[in-house]
Amino acid sequence: MSEYLRDGAAIYRRSFSIIREESDLSAFAPDVAGVVVRMIHSCGQTDLTRDVVATPGVVSAARTALAGGAPILCDATMVASGVTRKRLPADNDVLCHLHDPRVPVLAARLETTRTAAALELWRSEMEGAVVAIGNAPTALFALLEMIDAGAPRPAAIVGAPVGFVGAAESCAELAARTDLEFITVTGRRGGSAITAAAVNALASPEE
Repeated sequence: MSEYLRDGAAIYRRSFSIIREESDLSAFAPDVAGVVVRMIHSCGQTDLTRDVVATPGVVSAARTALAGGAPILCDATMVASGVTRKRLPADNDVLCHLHDPRVPVLAARLETTRTAAALELWRSEMEGAVVAIGNAPTALFALLEMIDAGAPRPAAIVGAPVGFVGAAESCAELAARTDLEFITVTGRRGGSAITAAAVNALASPEE
């Protein structure tokens, strides 16, 4: 066996040092760059910087909302499970309604995926919330449609669904918005780990 670093804190520090050495973070404000570093750490791909699009105010908007007790609304259980509760500033609720028994009926009526249909159960919680979509492109499309139809507006959106059908298109729709605070990953990359990492960074002012 080769020698390897065993100290957890040292591994953590070195990992983030390597990311900053190897990633081009020049396009991002310092607070956004801290979030992007976390996203890279979750996937090991330093070229992720080429695909991340964020509004200048997304970090401030998310942190203000979370400090005020806003919930985090997640499209998938994996995203919700990846949010580190001890990092949340106000013991915020982390909610995913995908397994609510009403969802299959809603999905059939709306002729969409269960993940997208579950967003219908967000309506009473969306105002000023932090939204985290890391699995289903249909959920991101549905969120934007709901907002355009007059649904309450979240404070910030992390939109990074992954896949080959609709992922790039849904993220491009979010990236084109000028009326929302968001961070997204354009193209096919994304997923629950990247999305949860972004939320964890947004929850931590030291990032």
